[in-house]
Amino acid sequence: MEIPPKSPDGSEKSPQSKELITSNTGSTLCMSSRSESVWTSASRSKWDIYHKPVIVVSVGAAIFLFGMVITSLPCFLPENKNVYKMCGPAFLSLGLMLLVCGLVWIPIIRKKQKQRQKSQFLQSLKSFFFNR
Repeated sequence: MEIPPKSPDGSEKSPQSKELITSNTGSTLCMSSRSESVWTSASRSKWDIYHKPVIVVSVGAAIFLFGMVITSLPCFLPENKNVYKMCGPAFLSLGLMLLVCGLVWIPIIRKKQKQRQKSQFLQSLKSFFFNR
């Protein structure tokens, strides 16, 4: 009969079983979750909620206006027409893309905020009725 080797600290458990017992993957998973803010009920200002889409919209509008200026330059400056005709539409399309993405992002955030408020309300109702 073979006797399993003892671990260095003198305990009878094998290193594999020790790892399984001390593993805390469940708590690590919850801590690294992106939905951690659902559990915290700290109120956030409007700027904290909407600052990313507002920045994307403003950058997109600036690039779009820059593209409009570059596109209209061949009318006023006769030299380098080909460069203006190539760069202008590129800036127009990039600016328009950012502008539209930011404008679509805002209603998505609003919808998520409403869903979060509803879920917090339902969670409080559930805890009120089931914790009696």
